[in-house]
Amino acid sequence: MTWVSLTAGIGLALNTVREHKMRSFLTVLGVIIGTGTIIGVGSIIAGLDGAITGVLSSMGTNAAIVFKFEPGFRGRLTPEELQRKPLSYEDGVAVAERCPAVTHVSPYLFPGGFTGPSIDTARYKGNEMFDVDIGGTEEAYISGGYSEMKEGRFFTDNESRHRMPVAVVGEDVPLALMSGEDPIGKWIEVNGHQFQIVGVMKRPAASFPGQNDARILLPYFSMRKLFPNAKENMLIITAEPGMLPTAIDQARAALRVQRRVPYNKPDNFAISTSQQMVDQFHNVTGMVALVMVVLSSIGLLVGGIGVMNIMLVSVTERTREIGVRKAIGARRSDIILQFLTEAVVLTGLGGLVGMSLGYGMSLACRMIFPSLPTVVPAWAAVLGVVVSVGVGLFFGIWPANKAARLDPVDALRYE
Repeated sequence: MTWVSLTAGIGLALNTVREHKMRSFLTVLGVIIGTGTIIGVGSIIAGLDGAITGVLSSMGTNAAIVFKFEPGFRGRLTPEELQRKPLSYEDGVAVAERCPAVTHVSPYLFPGGFTGPSIDTARYKGNEMFDVDIGGTEEAYISGGYSEMKEGRFFTDNESRHRMPVAVVGEDVPLALMSGEDPIGKWIEVNGHQFQIVGVMKRPAASFPGQNDARILLPYFSMRKLFPNAKENMLIITAEPGMLPTAIDQARAALRVQRRVPYNKPDNFAISTSQQMVDQFHNVTGMVALVMVVLSSIGLLVGGIGVMNIMLVSVTERTREIGVRKAIGARRSDIILQFLTEAVVLTGLGGLVGMSLGYGMSLACRMIFPSLPTVVPAWAAVLGVVVSVGVGLFFGIWPANKAARLDPVDALRYE
């Protein structure tokens, strides 16, 4: 193969595409759809992966969360997990008192169960906000660095012990309820109970796409008083710098003793770190990416069959041309190169059009859903072009061999 023969083959292929524009477009339509799907869906997956990984990683490298069951991206809970007794405030006290490697333990009380549906509302002067995120916690929540204050202050442990009706809210709560009024000192109604706002938290630096900051945090014991049915807790553990594994081991031992777990039984709670949840999410996105590749390969397969079909038609139409080329000295490898080059150019152009289509899908998603991050990853662009070229090579081999095996005498007689 020489550079001259390759450029000549590309030129012939481009002339063929120009002469049969519609036929060429319909031939590679499957390749365009398959490549566009890889680019478009890949950009959405990459954007979501980056955003959600950032959210999970924002918990920090020295923090762990204790749930009643294993958190993360998983299926249905097992019957044993559903029967576990809830984590309690006393469990958190036991961890704080018995674990030297633990700096802070912040209990977090949920208004309902982990599994049941719950619609919580907040109201102010006739304005109502649905599906707010209510939680009861202590001053260690803010001192542990799990949130930052935008204005006002966080409630104190003294206010919690005295069951004071105060609250700290997320950024979007005053915007939805008060339309620009200063929220500090205002009284809002949360699930029928009155609370005075003493502070507004900053929106988390990393948050899920489309997620509103609808947090309403109450002092732990205030919430226990006003929401007596709230039983489910989680514990947020902050370890000494560089001692997270030790803190987890100590917390596990303390919780097994506190919850009276027999030595020969497994834990009836779960401790997770941000890295573990990130790894779980990567497993999920990996499976989604695999399904995406399988589905898009169907379009590429259809496109490849179309390319092979049109190349066989081209061999039949150009039988006399092949005979002339062989008669003046063209070798079998020259004929194979010519038809393979045409197939590769055809599918390569389809891949480039599909890449443009996928990039357009990515931009459209970003414009329609500004909160949905879309990033066209380099691997998706390279994979789309490489696969489209590979389709041309694979499905062009048979037509190219058929053309190369033609007898020049019979080819020259062909009408």
